[in-house]
Amino acid sequence: MLTDKATAERDAAEAEITESEIEVIRRSAVTTVRRTAEHPWSLSDVNWSEVRPEELTDDDRSIVRFITYVEDHIPAFLSFNLSAFPTTGDISTATYHRNREYARFLFAWANDEEKHASALSEYQLVSEMADEKSLADDLAEVGRQPFSMDYEDPLEAFLYLFMQEKATQLFYQHYRAALSEPVLQQLLRLMARDEARHFAFYSRVIEESLGRAGAKTLSRAKDVLSTFQMPLDGVYDGYWRLALKVVDRVGHDHTEAYEALDKLVRRFVNTLGTPEVDDFGRFVKTVQKMP
Repeated sequence: MLTDKATAERDAAEAEITESEIEVIRRSAVTTVRRTAEHPWSLSDVNWSEVRPEELTDDDRSIVRFITYVEDHIPAFLSFNLSAFPTTGDISTATYHRNREYARFLFAWANDEEKHASALSEYQLVSEMADEKSLADDLAEVGRQPFSMDYEDPLEAFLYLFMQEKATQLFYQHYRAALSEPVLQQLLRLMARDEARHFAFYSRVIEESLGRAGAKTLSRAKDVLSTFQMPLDGVYDGYWRLALKVVDRVGHDHTEAYEALDKLVRRFVNTLGTPEVDDFGRFVKTVQKMP
């Protein structure tokens, strides 16, 4: 049962939901679903006979295992999002409408991520990185760990997901450029395209918030940037060991994604004010240097 304070905070947050926010989420979800249908791909599109495992380094094998863990964690990711944005229970009508429209996106997103998990699992099997049982058991060790975000404000959750999706897209693009194995290159290209579509959804939602809420959105963005962690950081015991392999092999740092938010904010300089936008840019550079 919610305390009086928690109830008051929830009611205040629900009162802030606007028709503009609901409409942007609806239109963005519809756009995502349409673009997904326009750019379909499946595991049957991949020529698995062309896999060349001899072109993978030991670091490549570790990285493939790691990104399979991330993509295969989709049941936990989806469960968290559906519970964080409920469509049943003691919620307002406006909350229902926002969350129901967001659910349309979540279902399309989950379908993409499940496809990524299946493709990476198949890649491991075909390249003989793992057998079916050992792979299933390894994925279960990580997959049964719950996922959560320490953000109670929906806007903060959207900001987090904005950066997480961008970071994943950039990583897949960078990793593809560092590889010579053709089938993994193909998978990374397809997955990066999906992640770009997910990022575009959150980009439109954040744009609407910047135009409507302005300074509040900027404040929330700073809060999220200062505490940002990629999925499985703190969930998977070997996260940092593998993260360092990613940096060494690919040259990718997830804080590169912060620049996408800085660029988005700069498009609202007339709304937010030049000093505020410049201050935010300096803040982004500061958190990028944080260990």
